[in-house]
Amino acid sequence: MTQHYDVLIIGAGLSGIGAACHLARECPTKKVGILERRNAIGGTWDLFRYPGIRSDTDMFCFGFEFRPWQQLKVMGDGPVIRQYIADTAREYGVDKKIEFGLKMTHAEWSSSEQRWTVRTLHEASGETRVFHTRVLLGATGYYNYDKGYLPSFPGEDRFKGQRIHPQHWPEELDYRGKKVVVIGSGATAVTLVPSMAIGGAGHVTMLQRSPSYIFSIPNWDKLSEVLKKVLPARWVFGLARKRNILIQRALYLASMRWPQAMRKFLINGVKKQLGDGYDMSHFTPRYMPWEERLCAVPDADLFAEIRKGRVDVVTDHIETFTETGIQLKSGKHLDADIIVTATGLQVQLFGGAEVSVDGHVAPPSSVMTYKAVLLQNVPNMAFIVGYTNAPWTLKADIACKYVCRLLNHMDRKGYAVVTPRAPDDMVEADQTILGSLSSGYVRRAADQLPRQGGDLPWRVLHHYGRDKRMLLDGPIEDEFLEFAPAQVSAGADPLKAAA
Repeated sequence: MTQHYDVLIIGAGLSGIGAACHLARECPTKKVGILERRNAIGGTWDLFRYPGIRSDTDMFCFGFEFRPWQQLKVMGDGPVIRQYIADTAREYGVDKKIEFGLKMTHAEWSSSEQRWTVRTLHEASGETRVFHTRVLLGATGYYNYDKGYLPSFPGEDRFKGQRIHPQHWPEELDYRGKKVVVIGSGATAVTLVPSMAIGGAGHVTMLQRSPSYIFSIPNWDKLSEVLKKVLPARWVFGLARKRNILIQRALYLASMRWPQAMRKFLINGVKKQLGDGYDMSHFTPRYMPWEERLCAVPDADLFAEIRKGRVDVVTDHIETFTETGIQLKSGKHLDADIIVTATGLQVQLFGGAEVSVDGHVAPPSSVMTYKAVLLQNVPNMAFIVGYTNAPWTLKADIACKYVCRLLNHMDRKGYAVVTPRAPDDMVEADQTILGSLSSGYVRRAADQLPRQGGDLPWRVLHHYGRDKRMLLDGPIEDEFLEFAPAQVSAGADPLKAAA
C-alpha cells in the first residue's frame, strides 16, 4: 500500500533527525515519515568508520540547539556522535517514524494533486515502494554515499599492498607496525594520520600536493568544567555554545577582513608546535584562510606525532605507484604497506534521485535557492544544507525552524502549496550555494549544485546571525513566494525557465 504523509524526510542523519525533532516540537499534528537508505540512524556518522573519525568543529555548536551537548570533551568522536543522534531520535520519538533500507530513486510533484510521489528501492529485496507526501524535505547532505572522490593514479594497479578510501574503511584492518602513506591534507587526512600513528602504525606519511591551514584547539573545556561547580549544567553548556559561536564567527570575519594577518597567525601557531628547525613549507598554503575550510586538530595531536618522529609530511606530486609504494616527481620513493587515498568526496544532491515537477526534470543546477532552504520553481520542497564556514548544525537547526514556521503559517492561512518564484530580472551570482570556497569538491561540482542570486533572498549569506534574523524573525510572505490554497492549482507552469 502507498503510504501518505504531510512531511516526508529523506535521510536519518544529523539533518534528518534534527528536522524530525523540530517538526515534533513545533508541528505536532503533522504526519511525518523518514526514509533512510542505510539500516541505522546516523548518516555520515554511521557510514564513516576510519580511525579517529570525529567532528571537525566543537560539539557545543555541532550539537542541536534544542538538545545541547553536555560533555566537556570538545570534539566528539564518531561513535559518540552516532549515539547522540540516536538518543535524540529516541527522546523525541522520531526513531519510530523511520523506514530503513530505502533508496529514493525519483520524486515527482503533481500540481493537479498538490503532492509529491516518491519512488524508492528497497535494496535488500529489490522491491519498489511508493510514498505520497504534501511536503518533501531533503536531508541527504551533499555527497555521494556510494563512493568518494578517487582520482586515477599512474601505475595504481602495480601496488602490491592494500589501497583504501576512508569512506570504505575495512572493519578489521590491521595496520600495526605497517608503513602507511595517507594521500591528502584535508580534515580526513589530519584525523587519520595521528590516529593511525597512535594506534600502532610503524610509520605514517601524509603526502600532499599542497598544504592546508591546520590549527589546534583544546579538546577539554576547562572553563565549563569550572563553571559546572557553581552553575546549573544547562546554563554552562548554553554559555559554551554562545561563546564558541562568537569565537568562530570572529575568526572567520577576521580572515575575510585581515587575510594576511590571519595567515601569519595560523602559520605561527604551527611553527610554535614544531619548532624553528621544521620546514614550514609543508604548512604554508598558497591560498588565504577560508578560501578552503580550515582543519582543526585536538590538543595538537598531529604536531605531537610529527615531533615524536612517528609521522612525517611530504609535499610533492605523484609520478607513479610502484609495487612497494609511491614514486614522487622529486625522485623520492615512499615505501608503503598501506596507501590511504583521503582524496575527498563526490558531490551528489538528493542521494542521486531524479526530481521532477509535472513531468519536467528539475536539475539542481538549473535553479537558485530561496533563503538557502527552498528551491526556485519547485513547490513544497525544502532541503537542508549546513554551513561550510561554521558548524553544519547551526544552519540546519534554523533552516528546520524556518520550515516549521512556514508550514504553520500555511495552515493558518489555508494554503496547501508554496513555490518560490524569482523575478525575471534577477541576476545570478557566479557562485553555487557553497559560496566562494575553492576546495576541489566544490570546483568539481560547479555544474551540479544550485545557484545563488545576486540579491536577497536568493543570495546565500553563510552568516549565522543574519540567517537567524532572516529565517526566524523575518516575515513569511513576500513578493517571491507564491501560495495556493488546497485543491486549487498554482496556475503558472511550475518549471518556467529559471535561466
